[in-house]
This record gives sequence, C-alpha cells and structure tokens, in this order.
Amino acid sequence: MSLDLTRIKALCFDVDGTLSDTDDLYAQKVSGFFPSFLFKDRDLTARRFVMWAEAPGNALLGFADRFGIDDEMIAIIHWLSRYLRRSSKKFMLIPGVDDMLKQLHGRYPMAVVSARDERTTLDFLEQFDLVKYFDVIVTGLSAAYTKPYPDPVLLAAKLMKVSPENCLMIGDTTVDIRAGKSAGTQTVGVLCGFGEEAELNQMGANMILKDTPKLLEILIL
Repeated sequence: MSLDLTRIKALCFDVDGTLSDTDDLYAQKVSGFFPSFLFKDRDLTARRFVMWAEAPGNALLGFADRFGIDDEMIAIIHWLSRYLRRSSKKFMLIPGVDDMLKQLHGRYPMAVVSARDERTTLDFLEQFDLVKYFDVIVTGLSAAYTKPYPDPVLLAAKLMKVSPENCLMIGDTTVDIRAGKSAGTQTVGVLCGFGEEAELNQMGANMILKDTPKLLEILIL
C-alpha cells in the first residue's frame, strides 16, 4: 500500500514502542513470570503478551486461545498486566523523537493515542517535556473502548477537529494499525517497537518505517 501525503492534516501517535522504549522493559519483567515448561520461547511469548496487553479486555482472550492457557494463568496474566503498568516508573525516549516532534509541531495538529492509563501516559510525556507538542491526549479510559477498536482514534480526530480520513495513525503494532484502519485513517507502522514488518504489512499499513523519527523524511520534504 502507499501513503497519500495530500490527505494528511493531523497525526496520531501511539506511545509504547513508538515514542517510548518502555515495551522492552515490560517484556523483560514479563518473561520471568512465564514458566519455561509452558513456553518454548519465553522472550518471544513475553513480547507478544505485552503487545496484546495494549488492548486489556478481549486481548487476553486472544492470548489464551493462542497458547491454550487455563483460567488460573489468565488471572495471573491479568494481574501482571495491571502490576507492570502501575510499577513501571522508568521511561526511555526513542532517539530522535524529541527533535521530530519539535519540527512537526505547528505544522500538524498532533495527538497521543495510547492504551496506557492517563497518569502513566502523562508521567512519560512530562518526564521528557513532550506535553507541549500535543493538542490532544487520549488514553486507555478516554473512550468507551480502547485500541484495537477505532474509538480512541475517532475521539482524537474529533477533538483535533479533523476528519479521520485526514489523520495519520503511527504505531508499532498491529493493534495500532487495526485501530487506525477501523477509524478510516491512513496508517504508518514503525519497527522500533514490537511489530514485525510482515505482520504490519499483512494488517494493511500504508507505509512501514525503520523508526518513528523517519517520519520527518516523509512529511517534511
């Protein structure tokens, strides 16, 4: 697929794996909780779990179906997801993100569209003084349903007063691509998080970039 630059009037950014490197921190913690006798590759399983955990409710069901996990393990995973979100205080910024946002600021209305709760989303943005770049911040409880449903993307578009078809959703997982496509936006997948190029392509991303700051080369010619 290709990206129609003439349509782009506003930008929607995921956080984990797109602006922030916290995904790898989650995966390292999660891996230690998964019994080796249940999972041949705990690190890969942990990465997949963190990706699915971005859509807390129905995502856990998909995770269970995929790996045949029983109810007790589902309860543990549900607790683990909540625990990690509460306990992780350390954030890392993907190199080049600050400069990218600085250059895009004023050229496009910009929104954060994250499945995180409001407090941890703001903790990250405030730690790196990024709040000033965003017109809208949509978090996990801002809309009736979170990603991969379109609701948070549609809400961001509405608050920016831009039609969804004129928005660009940028994220690192199929969850982000699904949410954007369902909302009617164009989508860019980035490879600096958990998503793999093949699965992002299969989900229908309009473009795939090595990392989020590469967006500058596309939007500012």
